[in-house]
Amino acid sequence: MGLSQLPLVLLLISNIHSGQTEGRPKPTVTITPAQHVFRGDTVTLRCDIYGGGVNSWRYYWYKEGLYSVFSDQQEHTFRSVTESDAGKYSCDGFIGSNGSNRSDTVTLTVSDFPKPTLTVEPQSSVFTGDSVTLRCEGIQSQYGWEFLWRKDSNTETIEAATKTINRVKASDRGEYSCRARRREYYTDYSVPVMVKIYEKPKPTVKIKPAQPVFRGETVTLRCDIYGGGVNSWRYYWYKEGLYSVFSVQQEHTFRSVTESDAGKYSCNGYMASHGTHRSDKVTLTVSDPVAVLSVSPQKWLTEGDPVTLICQVHSFSTGWIFSWFTLNVSAGQLHHYHLFSESSRGAGGNYTVSSAALNLTGVYVCRAEREKSVYKTQYSNTQLLWVIGVSPPVSLIISPSRTQHFTYASLSLSCEDQSNSTGWRVRRYTDGGRLEDCSLRRESTCSISSTNASDTGVYWCESESGEKHHPVNITVHSGVILESPVHPVTEGDNLILRCLYQLKPPSYLRADFYKDGSLIQNQTTEMSITTVSKSHQGFYYCKHPRGESPKSWISVRASTDSRSDGLNPMIIGGTAGLTVAVLIIVFLVLLWCYRNNKDDVSGPHEHIYAEIELISVTKKKKKKEDKGAEFSDGTYAQVTY
Repeated sequence: MGLSQLPLVLLLISNIHSGQTEGRPKPTVTITPAQHVFRGDTVTLRCDIYGGGVNSWRYYWYKEGLYSVFSDQQEHTFRSVTESDAGKYSCDGFIGSNGSNRSDTVTLTVSDFPKPTLTVEPQSSVFTGDSVTLRCEGIQSQYGWEFLWRKDSNTETIEAATKTINRVKASDRGEYSCRARRREYYTDYSVPVMVKIYEKPKPTVKIKPAQPVFRGETVTLRCDIYGGGVNSWRYYWYKEGLYSVFSVQQEHTFRSVTESDAGKYSCNGYMASHGTHRSDKVTLTVSDPVAVLSVSPQKWLTEGDPVTLICQVHSFSTGWIFSWFTLNVSAGQLHHYHLFSESSRGAGGNYTVSSAALNLTGVYVCRAEREKSVYKTQYSNTQLLWVIGVSPPVSLIISPSRTQHFTYASLSLSCEDQSNSTGWRVRRYTDGGRLEDCSLRRESTCSISSTNASDTGVYWCESESGEKHHPVNITVHSGVILESPVHPVTEGDNLILRCLYQLKPPSYLRADFYKDGSLIQNQTTEMSITTVSKSHQGFYYCKHPRGESPKSWISVRASTDSRSDGLNPMIIGGTAGLTVAVLIIVFLVLLWCYRNNKDDVSGPHEHIYAEIELISVTKKKKKKEDKGAEFSDGTYAQVTY
């Protein structure tokens, strides 16, 4: 009997045994790999009947719409399924004359290859350095599909369904499409998508006004990003050393800038999901310039000497106007700063007095102002000028006769009075801040058996009545020193300088000699100037591989000057590195008073009050209830604040 007669036979059998169907097994149908497959896939139908043993059953497959059995195997395979194979399938089975129930129908769906859809995130403009994600959608990768990607119709590359480009470059710009493949079957290409990549903008930071900026000014930082529209960006400001954003505005303004606002600033921006590069760092420098007053060649002058007051603002070379002031003091009270000279322009202002008069003695300050920004510095440090007469009654004699001396050597200083009167003593103010008699016995002669660096300072002669004359800078130094005269050299005289090295005994060196920083003679044991003139006045020092001497000021006086060396002791051995002391005793005593009362004086002009207090001293007979610095004669210094 052929397969075409089977339906009739089965129908008859079914009718005969209609009363016995409740005990028959019901088959189940499974479709592998899935009920929904694509054209060309291999699909297997399987009929499972539980009961009686698998090998005992004879299977019969049915497809809805067909009136004959198309297979009698437990499994039926379509090697390359087509849309015509789609439909509803069921099965049943027989063992001998006993049959199973019919299985439920299972639908096999066969689809043609879908066309993928390509999506891009983000969809807006992409900047270099951003990430771009492309997805080839509409194909289920779990069914064995692989994905092929193409850019600008170039060679395809096999990748996953999702393609991510991290930190995109300009070269990643182009038209992308994708398709899927399974074995020899391919889908169509997706609709191409253009990926536009723009160079990530780099913000620029500007500071207004331009540098330099001075304390108290209004300063604005501005972040400019070119691209995407100014209003589209959100701005983020950073300052080096801070770990958080301090502003999110395009402009950030400091209404009254201070030194704490100084630093390195940068910015960047974000628009939607896109960011910019970080801008270059721009340094905001907030300055509080300081005017510095100095005196050349020295602060202690003999009547008739030239002197120059030099006002400078370091690190800010142009655009300054300088003014010089004296501190007016009356009855111990500060009135105001008195402008005593015309202002001058330039990098450093010089005010020169060609011939110092006695009334030039006083305390001076200077100030600088900037025309464009209307900025004024604080008043400078104070400088004291002291002018003495041409014929002081006493001379300070130094042995060895030089201003520079070796450590661990002997030194003798004595006051010699022209009138042979008594009562003079040697006093000193050291670099360590000590104001004291050089001799413990307050004698006119001071002998130091073994010098040390703490003996460096200013020495002078002082009478019992308080007269002070002939201040001289003494420098105690180890190694190399310069041998130069203590007293001024008269025009037309000879000048000999030697470089000494601290051996036992000290020896002269072949050294280089300098004047005001310039080499004037090299490799010689001594430098000789046979005819001295005013042009030879200046700072001298010597240099040798074993060391360099301190600097000493050589003063030259006019040849018409009738003063002799013994009668005119106003020689300043100016030494660089000395903290030159205030020499008038009233000044020195009040310096002590200032130090003991400095807690009562504060503020930016504290150093000025110190000088003023020195001027505001009177001597009175001491009373128990009074306060002050007592002298041996029962007088004391009374400070008026």
